[in-house]
Parts: sequence; C-alpha cells; structure tokens
Amino acid sequence: MKFTISWLKEHLDTKKKDKELIEKLTDVGLEVESFNKISSDLDSFKVAKIVNAEQHPNADRLRICDVDIGEQNTVKVVCGAPNAKKDLLTVYAGPGSIIPKNNMKLSISKIRGVTSYGMLCSESELNLSEESEGITDLKPDNYSDKIGKNFFKNNTEKVVDLSITPNRPDCLGVRGVARDLAAAGAGKLKKISLKNIKKNTSQKIKVSIIKDKNQGCTVFGSCLIEGVTNKESPQWLKEKILSLGQKPISAIVDITNYVMFDLNRPMHAYDADKIDKEIIVRNSKKGETFEALDNKEYKLDDDMCVISDKSGVLGLGGIIGGTRSGTEINTQNILLESAYFLSRSIRKTSKLLNIDTDAKFRFERGIDPQSIELGLRKAAQLISEICGGKISKFDVQKIDNHEKNKIKFNISLFEKITGFKVKDYEIIKILTDLGFEVSKKKLELDLKIPSWRPDITQPIDVVEEIVRIKGYENIETLNPEKNRIKDTLNKQQKLFHFLQRSVASKGYFETVTWSFTDSKINNLFKENLKEIKIVNPISSDLDVLRNSIFSNLTFYLKKNLDRGFKDISLFEIGPIFIDKKPGEQLTVIGAIKSGKIARLNWNEKDRVVDVFDMKKDVVQTLVEAGYNGQSFFIRDKSPSYYHPGKVGSVYLDKDDIEPVAYFGEIHPNIIKKLDIKTEGLVGFEIYLDRLKDNKIKLKDLKSNFEYSDYQKSERDFAFVVDKNFKAQDLIEIISSIDKNLIRSIKIFDIYEGENIPQDKKSIALNITIQSSEKTLEESDLEKINKLIISTVETKSGAKIRS
Repeated sequence: MKFTISWLKEHLDTKKKDKELIEKLTDVGLEVESFNKISSDLDSFKVAKIVNAEQHPNADRLRICDVDIGEQNTVKVVCGAPNAKKDLLTVYAGPGSIIPKNNMKLSISKIRGVTSYGMLCSESELNLSEESEGITDLKPDNYSDKIGKNFFKNNTEKVVDLSITPNRPDCLGVRGVARDLAAAGAGKLKKISLKNIKKNTSQKIKVSIIKDKNQGCTVFGSCLIEGVTNKESPQWLKEKILSLGQKPISAIVDITNYVMFDLNRPMHAYDADKIDKEIIVRNSKKGETFEALDNKEYKLDDDMCVISDKSGVLGLGGIIGGTRSGTEINTQNILLESAYFLSRSIRKTSKLLNIDTDAKFRFERGIDPQSIELGLRKAAQLISEICGGKISKFDVQKIDNHEKNKIKFNISLFEKITGFKVKDYEIIKILTDLGFEVSKKKLELDLKIPSWRPDITQPIDVVEEIVRIKGYENIETLNPEKNRIKDTLNKQQKLFHFLQRSVASKGYFETVTWSFTDSKINNLFKENLKEIKIVNPISSDLDVLRNSIFSNLTFYLKKNLDRGFKDISLFEIGPIFIDKKPGEQLTVIGAIKSGKIARLNWNEKDRVVDVFDMKKDVVQTLVEAGYNGQSFFIRDKSPSYYHPGKVGSVYLDKDDIEPVAYFGEIHPNIIKKLDIKTEGLVGFEIYLDRLKDNKIKLKDLKSNFEYSDYQKSERDFAFVVDKNFKAQDLIEIISSIDKNLIRSIKIFDIYEGENIPQDKKSIALNITIQSSEKTLEESDLEKINKLIISTVETKSGAKIRS
C-alpha cells in the first residue's frame, strides 16, 4: 500500500512530523517497508566530465570521448558535438534513459564501428533551451564537485510503502490508515466532505443480479453519467497515480483508481454505449470466453461471477474488466460500478485463471459492504468536476443485507490477557475512534463491529485492537525464573520430542510437510475416515486435510526415488485429521523405509527391507520411551493400506482395545498406483494420543539391561501347534514360567509341510536360560526344560516335535 504524507493529511488533521507519523504507523502494527521519493525518468541524467576526447577513426565529425560518470566509472561515448573536448563538464544519459525532447529511449549501439554507451546531451535535448549546436557546458564553479550526481532535482514527494497483513483490508485505503493514526493519538480523522450531486435523470441501464447458488456478488451499485469529455488527468491526480507507482491513463480511469486507493473502494467504469441493453450479474458457463483489459483472452469455468450484457461477458466481477466495454478517450457516456463481491468467489476465480489485480487483491481480503454509495458519490463528483456530464440517480441492487456483526466484550478480559490495565473510558474512546459502536452495560460492552473490519469476530480480536493502539510497550516484560522447578514442557510435549530423537537415531530423516495433501493420494490411505476438503486450497494438488501421515511421506519418498536415490528412510511427526471440527485430530509419528539393507557391503549380504525391520524399530522406539516391552501384544490386524499378510499392530497390553502402533509392508496395489519404483516399501505409525502415561520421566530413562556373572545356556525347542495359533501367545506362555531364569526367547523357524499334519505348523524357538545367583547345573537345566514342555503342552495343546 503506497501513499504520500500530503495524501494522508487529506484525511488526517495532524501536526506530527513525517518521522513521527512513520514511527506511529509501525507502533500500531502497520509495518513501513520504505519511505522514499519515487524514481523519475530524469534520475538517470548525471553530471559528467570528459577526461579524454579523440578523433573517430571512421568519421571526421565524430569524437570518441572517455567520460567520468562518478564513483570511478568511465564509459566511452561517441559524440558529434563540436564542443566535446577534454575537461568539459556536461550531462550524460546512460542506456535506458529517455530523452525529454523526443522521448527516445537510449541503448548501447555501434556508431561507425565504435560502441557508444549512452550519449552526451544538449540543452535542447534536455528541454532547457533551444540551444542544439553543442552539448551542455556546465560551469566548473557550480558542478565540479557534483560528478556522478543527478543533474535534475527530484521534486517529487516521499512515498510511504506499507506492508499490510491479510487481516487488515481496511488499511488498503489511505482513509483506513488515517483512522488508525487518529485512534492512536497522532491527529484527528477528518470528515469526508462531498458536495451534493444533482441527479437529474434516472439510471437508464437495467441491472439485475441472478440469484444462483454460488453467486459471488451480493450488491451492485451503479450510476449513469452522460455527456462526459474524457481527457488527460489534472496534475494533482497525475501525481497521486504516479506516487502509487502507476502511470496515468485518462481522467475516468485515474479517478476510479484514485477512489480505490483513497477509500479502499474498487470501482469500474463501462462505456455505456457499448453495453447491449442491460447489465446481468450472473455465474459463468463453462467454455465462455472474453478478452480482458490486460489484452488476454480468458476461457471461463462454471460458477465464476461475471458482469455481462445481452451479447455476453463484459468482465469478471471484482477482478478485471473487458476490452469490449472499456472506456476510451472519446467515450461520452459511462456507467459507474460500485459493487460488493464475496472473497471466496474472487479468490477461487483469480486463482484458476491466474489473474492478479489491485481490485482482486482488495476484494479477496474483504471490502466494506456499506461503502457502495460513498464510492459512487466520490467518483461521480470527481468525474463531473473534471470531465463534466449529467449524473443519474444511484441504482443499488441487493440480494443480501450486510448487517454489522455484534460482540459482547467483558472489560476485565483485557487485563487478563495483556497484564496491564486501561481505564474503561480509554477503552471506549479507542474503540469509538476505530469505528466501533459502543454501549456499556456494567462491566460489559456491547459492540457493533465496523463494516470495514471483517477480521474482528471474537472478544480476543477486540483485545488486540486496544493493545496495539494503546501501545505494546505497556506490556510488562518478565524475565524467566531463575532455578525454576517446574518443567517448561508438559509430559506430552516431552514425549513428542523424545520420539522425534528416537526415530531419527535409527537412521530416518525427518520431513516437515503440510497438514494438507493431494486427495488422490490421501484416498489410498484414509481407511474409513471422512475426506475433509479444503474450501480454498493454496493449490489444486493440496486440496484435503490428510487422514494419514503416509499420504505425504510416500509422495516425497517417490520424489527422491525418481531423483536417483535408492535406499531411503523418512519420518514425520504431526497431526492427522479424523473430522473437520476443532480437536478432531490425532498426533502420529510415521516412518517409511524403502530399498535394501546393507547394499554394497563387503561384510554383509544385502537384503530387501521387510516387515520385521519395522517391527524392530517400532518396538524399540516404544521401549526407549519407557514402555514395558514384555507386556506388548502383537496382532495381525491393521488398516487396509498395509499388505494383509505382512503386517502387525502393537498393543501395550493384551487387554487394550486400541493399538498404539501399526507396522508392515505398504500394500502392493498402492505402490503400483503411485508408480513407486523400489525393491521394498515398509512403514510404521505410532499414535501418541493412545500412549498411556507410563509414570516414568523421560529424562530419567536409563538402560534396563541386566547382566549376570554366571554362564548362560541355550536350548532349542520345536512345538507342533494349530495353524491359527499365534507365535506371540507361545512366547508369552514360556516367558511366564520363570522370569528369573528365562532371559530371552527367539523364534528361528516356522515350518509347514512334510511330516507335519495339514492343519498344524511347527514353531522352533531358541531359549536363553541364565541365573543371576549361580551357575546352573545339568539337573537345573533339565528341570526347566521339562517345565517348559509341560506348561506349553498344557496351556496350548501343543506337542513337542521329535
């Protein structure tokens, strides 16, 4: 947002100096990007000195001059002036300069075989006099110390450039900025003074808004101005347009732009004689086309808000007009538009068509719906004063009444949030100055929100308004407590960061992606969850909130595989969404691994990653977080995006209803659909919200590894069990026999086939037996062996395989 201080003072009665106003703008939250004079076409003309002049080898009347243009820069210029000589002070114009007399733009060129970098100018070429016989001869007394400096003085005003955040559309107009400054005590907001307009005729062009389901326009105000004489804008208006960094076009166009930047009220002017009978505000039909004022033809989709007549589309509402109804210098009758377009409609259309205009920028952030007539009055008055013409009565068509929003504000909330107190009358004054309608009832304020502030929707927004105007410096700075006892992070936050480190320590690289994703990928992982579409996505391929952490991980895994990386391990921790309401989300740490283990290793044979790699990583991570691995229970149930036969779910306890983690191979159909070219793809997910409080402080976690000074003994057992019997159950039975002696149980073989009944399978286990009190004798080992066999046979119905 750009404007000059003099323009600001048209709305603000102030005695503050420029520097004070700039500081106050920053104090109230309007960040000043710069405060500089705007560049001029004349800024490229420099005071220069000819340090050497030689005869051109191929032309008698030309000379090759070495010209000092300041800052130890010397350029060669071919010059035909008779007075071009050594030590002459003159005016140099470099490549890109525009000569004032003939508007010729200079470029680097060859003159008779010698390259010339710009030119040395005569007084005639600079519009200083009629003298054209030689180049400008500057007096050494006045210019010898100005070599390299601008020859012409830049008399333009300094321009303020504000960076306006998306929540402050009201400050995209100079009046909105002035209002904030006035509320902050930098002056008094002036009343808008407009003359009474004589409205002699009715608005002859019929306007109608079609009430479609997705209609993007709710109010369309217009007036007809007949008999105008379009012309070049007066100097004051030109200067304002130039201060915005734009070029003046014509009085009518410049006036509509001026009103937009002055009041944050976008306007549009149609050549009324080019309108076919009437104006129809409607939704577009797929395939319709029109040529816009940027001289591009746009093909429209369904449900784009268009302004049309009987012959077709005239423009995109709130975004850009069309060439067919555009005003020209010979335009005699105009229809002036001041309308209200919905932000969502503007954003969607401009994004699909890739159009960016000043009007679009404002409408998508939120325009004051009650500024329709104010915009018409100001623009019509200026057009009448500058271009003449008869103004019709205003015609305002509505399909919605925009009432002011209301908020009940408890005054005590301000001190509770900010930590300092402001007197009630001060709060009321600040809010009133900002445009609120305030009614006090005991300790509560009934507020009507200004129509130009769509960002204020709840009491906390009102707190922000008061504190930024009163001053953030009033908030007390508290130093951190020394030797604080209470932890900074709560247990869930500590667990979050601990799991990050734990998974990273296993060789996974952390990724940080959006919480939204491509619906096509998300549908492969969303299981039975509802798809949560984003109304206004930042891009068409990020259109839903993710239901699974895998939706983004697989996308970036594929990207890296396509770039030639082979063995990849990625993880991410963050939210997944189960519904669209606040709080209906889960925090998940998910990881995927692809390729081979020990690829090109001289000491170890490589192999493709498998489900057991994931099982090891997920179990080890949970154990490191303080959970008892001995009580874990593994089932083979899992979401459908895992391979149905190579998968597992982890329960902290056998009686738990919900698993805390899943692991397994990603389903082959998904790998095929995503066209992921890899030798193996496995993954795991841990649900932080399902992890019980283990009552162990993460910082106190130590290795629970116990060692014995006495010899261990290993025994192998093979049991024949029913096919449906789980190996996990077998491990639990054996481990419960004697926890002091049985140190570990490993499954090393599962066999079905010859010599095994058809409905049975053989599970072979290696059991480590060790005492921490003595060396076990053969009789001790025989006793525990028999106990293992008898217990397993009794509890499972298994038979020892001979």
